[in-house]
Amino acid sequence: MTTGTDKGDIKDPSLAQAGIKRIQWAAREMPVLEMIRERFSREKPLAGLKVAACLHVTSETANLMIALRDGGADVVICASNPLSTQDDVAAALVVEYGIPTYAIKGEDNDTYYKHMTAIIDTKPHMTMDDGADVVALLHSTRADAAENVIGGTEETTTGVIRLKSLAKDNLLKYPIIAVNDADTKHFFDNRYGTGQSTLDGIIRATNVLLAGKKLVVAGYGWCGRGVASRAKGMGADVIVTEVNPIRALEAAMDGFQVMPMMDAAKIGDIFITLTGGMKAVAREHIEVMKSGALIANSGHFNVEIDIEALEELSEAKQEARPFVEEYLMGDGRKLYLLGEGRLINLAAAEGHPSAVMDMSFANQALSAEYIAQTYQSLEAQVYVVPRDIDEEIGRLKLGAMGINIDTLTQEQETYLNSWDVGT
Repeated sequence: MTTGTDKGDIKDPSLAQAGIKRIQWAAREMPVLEMIRERFSREKPLAGLKVAACLHVTSETANLMIALRDGGADVVICASNPLSTQDDVAAALVVEYGIPTYAIKGEDNDTYYKHMTAIIDTKPHMTMDDGADVVALLHSTRADAAENVIGGTEETTTGVIRLKSLAKDNLLKYPIIAVNDADTKHFFDNRYGTGQSTLDGIIRATNVLLAGKKLVVAGYGWCGRGVASRAKGMGADVIVTEVNPIRALEAAMDGFQVMPMMDAAKIGDIFITLTGGMKAVAREHIEVMKSGALIANSGHFNVEIDIEALEELSEAKQEARPFVEEYLMGDGRKLYLLGEGRLINLAAAEGHPSAVMDMSFANQALSAEYIAQTYQSLEAQVYVVPRDIDEEIGRLKLGAMGINIDTLTQEQETYLNSWDVGT
């Protein structure tokens, strides 16, 4: 059962009560965003602005949408991934919180783009993207709706890469804040959030024991670092593959085996891609994997795995269990693709823990406020989150955790800012 109205397109409105409970549970561990929401409710810094968000429709995202709404924004949201939606949360957003939501877990590709078109049709003043799909449409087939946009934000590494490419070619139509690049985002969300939630998704989908397994991590950015360290902590024998020599060196000095994917493909039990690129697991790797290998992706798009090659090399396919597809290869091997190659932490689990999304979405909310205040002086470029916003979020999070830190004395500040004071 699905329902489509001017309030959105969701699976089932009757799921709303369960969604409300889930949203409220997440809010318990999002104190920084709650402080921002309370201030937004008083000051209405987003009054009169239409915000179109293309994000994972989860309980954490719902709390961000509520904060933006309470800040005066006219908010609409769609899913940024066909498998990441929590249907009860989508129902709650529509039924309880009055936020139009276009998201159904498992929606097909046509519906996915229909939902993005629906939020673009509202002629937004501001975009919030996770992967830059909405921005891509606004710069191609839906350029007609871009003229009203004063600015946007981008949540994830993959999206920032796409936006910087647009800006480099002088094609970007409006300023965008790279929320992903804030220290209080990628140091915590990408590393601790992805590290925990990726393994959570794999374990929920397969019930596999990580201890003793050869686990291959493709990509040693902040997401890869998080997965590798947590897998090691659970007893896995972790192998890292990289194309960046500095990151490969760091992985080696962090105590991980480092080798080309072709070598790792022959010995790995579990493969996890987190590169932000395409075909980190390619045809030639699939051809040499041992029977029983599990293949998962925790990068934004499923192109990190050459699924087309996997289909071509197999003779048959069946669902072994929810979110696990078994491919019978021509030579008798069996390989297992998890979550259709999409974000495994959201396809088979619940995504990042609320406590870490608290900082990420605090960055989103405060970046939206910053754009509303300064867009007239911003050029059509990709900007970092202002340092004072980043540090303020860090301070607020520490305070919420009951942690106090030192502050510099005037003498120490003078020393650090002087060139003529030394030994």
